[in-house]
Amino acid sequence: MISAQQAQFYAHHGFVVVDDVFDTETIREAIGAIDELLDPSNLGKAFEMEPNDGATVRRIWSPTQKHHVFERLAADPALVDCVQALIGDDVMFHYSKINMKGPKVGSVVKWHQDFSYYPHTNSDLLTALIFLDDATRENGCLRVIPGSHRRGLRSHDIDGYFRGTVSDVDESDAVAVEVKAGGALFLHCLTLHASEKNTSDLPRRTFLPAYRAADAFPIYFGPHAAHNEPGVRLLRGQAARFARVESGVHRLPIAERDFGSIYEVQEGSHLNKSMSDMKSSGYAVA
Repeated sequence: MISAQQAQFYAHHGFVVVDDVFDTETIREAIGAIDELLDPSNLGKAFEMEPNDGATVRRIWSPTQKHHVFERLAADPALVDCVQALIGDDVMFHYSKINMKGPKVGSVVKWHQDFSYYPHTNSDLLTALIFLDDATRENGCLRVIPGSHRRGLRSHDIDGYFRGTVSDVDESDAVAVEVKAGGALFLHCLTLHASEKNTSDLPRRTFLPAYRAADAFPIYFGPHAAHNEPGVRLLRGQAARFARVESGVHRLPIAERDFGSIYEVQEGSHLNKSMSDMKSSGYAVA
């Protein structure tokens, strides 16, 4: 489903949109699966809540391990075809999550590069954002800095500790990426991106399966990164016998205290949480 022109766009800009990866019925099925997971009996089990109201879920952890619909979507041949065209023939499933910006809520996500949270031996990693609702400027669609992936990993430290955000981003080149439900945004792990609050009356629900080349191996095993490894599996091609290593120096995400999510470390709320709190919320489980 990825044309040569789209692959070239991704290589140059660090992201590419592919429309209509999934049909309306599949999207409806995925939304139904979210409704099942959000049944009141499940609240607090591997979910992360919006801090301001305590009633709105902003993230579901590892949905591929919680519902067969998301496990099937992450391994969908058409989707994996796209991933293979962008990172090579040998494709590993890395991890998954569902991010949700509730109407008039939706946490702000500050500028960052995903690679900063889980550095690997090389940067052939990407996330596929599968939009279950139309993503618009009003409901907090992703904003990206085109080409930023070609300038390497930026510091995400503040006052000597990892805080999961780049503080000096020039936003003059930023673009808002609006995508219709059923479409996918493929995002390079070094592309700077952010998103604003949902100011609309409509939700923005996004399923995010992440992938990596088979010869990309993790070089950091902090609690927020290591728990992904038990779920890693080969989807296409062959497992690697050697690690491909890119030259350079990779900063490690050493925080003041352990954290469970990008929201916590960017907001600073991880400083008030214990590891037992994170485990009871499902942050540090597969």
